[in-house]
Amino acid sequence: MRGYFIDIQGTLIDDKNFLPLPGAIEFLEYLNEKKIPFVLVTNNTKKESDKFMKYLQNLGFIFDKHQYLDPLIIIKNELKNITLKPYGNEKFVKIIKKNFNVSNEPEGVILGIKIFEPSEISDIIELLLKGATLYGMHKTSLYVKDNKRYPGLGAVLEMLKFATGKNYTIFGKPSEKFFKEAAKKIKLNFDKITIISDDLIGDLLPAKKFGMENVLVLTGKIKNEKEITTKPDLIVKDLNEYLKKLGRYNGE
Repeated sequence: MRGYFIDIQGTLIDDKNFLPLPGAIEFLEYLNEKKIPFVLVTNNTKKESDKFMKYLQNLGFIFDKHQYLDPLIIIKNELKNITLKPYGNEKFVKIIKKNFNVSNEPEGVILGIKIFEPSEISDIIELLLKGATLYGMHKTSLYVKDNKRYPGLGAVLEMLKFATGKNYTIFGKPSEKFFKEAAKKIKLNFDKITIISDDLIGDLLPAKKFGMENVLVLTGKIKNEKEITTKPDLIVKDLNEYLKKLGRYNGE
């Protein structure tokens, strides 16, 4: 039996109103009905994990906490013993300040997603050159806000690496550690897993290197097939179309 890793924003819910996309609720219903194992794999950093899970469940998505993973869960143990300086959107910074040791002279700088100001980039560079370790919550390729596309956190991390010569560690997708933690939840090897996402560069192509089958949905970061330079295994308009391609859902 195959299992699924399923991205959330841009795949199950839209990036603007955060409401279910076509076929999303039905797809999880199908997986539950057929007892097909799955994990919701998200780079969420704006809501605490339990609150985001509850939000999704209130929308009608049927899953439990064992079928969910985000980088906030991963860093609870990974970074609990070091001082940090967070940079990112206001909600992410608030979560880090609430749950970790924060300092203006940190051992590590941790980045969440945001459209960074030049002054913030400058501050981060200075901390890195003073010896702080660079951490990223994930490595997304693009960031969609108000229907506009900006460099994702992966692009920002690569820029900082080029500027300072300092490497970085990520905790969410597409890190091998994150994917391994998700695979443990459904007790399957990567070659038995299909990942579905709207992020070709940040999710699908790295997952393919680990041996996963990949499906790109055109409901988020990529608007049409003309933007694609490296083809995934399958491209669908949305999860409704994917269900139809499976031949097990008529979309009515």
